[in-house]
Amino acid sequence: MSHFDDSLKLHAETRGKWSVVSRVPLETKRDLSLAYTPGVARVSEVVAAEPERAYDLTCKGNTVAIVSDGTAVLGLGNIGPEGALPVMEGKAILFKRFADIDGVPIVLRQDSPERLIETIKAISPTFGGINLEDIAAPACFRIERALQDLGIPVFHDDQDGTAVVLLAALLNACRVLGRAPEDLKVVVNGAGAAGTAIARLLRCIGHDPSVCTPVRSIIVCDSRGVISPYRDDLNSEKHEMLSYTNAERRRGKLADVLKDADVFIGVSKGNLLTAEAVSTMAKDSIVFAMANPVPEIMPDEARRGGAIIVGTGRSDYPNQVNNVLAFPGIFRGALDARARRITAGMKLAAAHALANFLEKPTVDRILPEPFEPGIAECVAKAVHDCAIAEGVVRGRASEPPPADDE
Repeated sequence: MSHFDDSLKLHAETRGKWSVVSRVPLETKRDLSLAYTPGVARVSEVVAAEPERAYDLTCKGNTVAIVSDGTAVLGLGNIGPEGALPVMEGKAILFKRFADIDGVPIVLRQDSPERLIETIKAISPTFGGINLEDIAAPACFRIERALQDLGIPVFHDDQDGTAVVLLAALLNACRVLGRAPEDLKVVVNGAGAAGTAIARLLRCIGHDPSVCTPVRSIIVCDSRGVISPYRDDLNSEKHEMLSYTNAERRRGKLADVLKDADVFIGVSKGNLLTAEAVSTMAKDSIVFAMANPVPEIMPDEARRGGAIIVGTGRSDYPNQVNNVLAFPGIFRGALDARARRITAGMKLAAAHALANFLEKPTVDRILPEPFEPGIAECVAKAVHDCAIAEGVVRGRASEPPPADDE
């Protein structure tokens, strides 16, 4: 039986993966009086008078909403909110397993980005953070930008989580090969959420140049070829991309710009790259084929074409570029700092912390395995410290008032 069949059987047996567990006993009348009425009225009064106390007295400070509209689920596309729910449940249990965060899966049926934005704003008082997931481009960019002033961290994992882990992988690949990241010629195939965020992060867009050295040469391709100024079919996001990519104003197809490139980064579709195409790249090339569940090229084929370091999004091959290495720690650090947002600096700190987690990376081990202990804690500390240093944290509430004598 395949992984797909086994997974379907597991979900049928358990009726999903996510549930609610009480943190307090509820066995006696006194338990009921403390957890609910009448005792909870005092808690509500305190929080109403001083809303920051919600972080101490309710689930808010350790709870993240995992929100999707089902328009870009895995490699399956627009399959709707119900189709997205199994993935959001999976994300919730990853939050719990790796960072002890209570993730709440929420799938929404909305007919516009504006409606989605307003709905997320409306539910935000419950949560300490919002993790956006599987929302199609270009709407995902508008949605994430519109929510940055919500007062709690908002993070689109398909964009920024992927970019953070990819940057860590590339940094360690350069350590192994003795190369400088800024000297690489990089081709990104896929101009959606992940591809755009990767290009921005590698070019240090929005980052402090004193702590971020940009890759000088990046070309991004979509299904129609190179993102170039000669095309008349580019949306606003792709037009903006031209301000920090394709400085040489090249045009053509993926195969044209892949020649002599040092790095291929695929966040697109499976089986679109061949060993022959990889053989046209620079000597000892780096290939990150991250389409799921089928990568742009299988690792053995990439190596046959001359790639020396190969990563995919799959757990059954070495060098898995997996977002679970980043998002639990990023949110843990942000929640612990009570950050108002997740900044460009916090993402960069997370990437470097993840890369440095491995003291001696190798060709087949440029990233740690997800179950290695300490990863989330390492990333969380870097993100927490950066949030404090950047001053993007909420003020702490005062001490609770003394209890009534009666």
